[in-house]
Amino acid sequence: MTYAVIDVGGNQVIIEPGKFYDINYVYANPGDTISFKRVLFFSKSNAYQIGTPCLEKIFVKATVLKHLRGKKIKVFKVKPKKNNRIIKGHRQKLTRIFVEDILY
Repeated sequence: MTYAVIDVGGNQVIIEPGKFYDINYVYANPGDTISFKRVLFFSKSNAYQIGTPCLEKIFVKATVLKHLRGKKIKVFKVKPKKNNRIIKGHRQKLTRIFVEDILY
């Protein structure tokens, strides 16, 4: 089993080739091929490599499928004794990618 841990958008994501992932918004058009160069960990069968902090020669090739918005969260603020209540909503912008291959 081949997998890698990459740093994308300030988050660490465990990825495998041939799967779909939702990550923070990436400025690319649907259908574009992008590569992630910040690979922190790489494993293939029983051998693995750990970067300090990143691995130099390994990168991940992925295709942007579409842009979407995440699940809505509500932010509720209360100021005690002031009769002040505020409800706000937020939906995060996401990008769905398909990981084609991990090149090493």
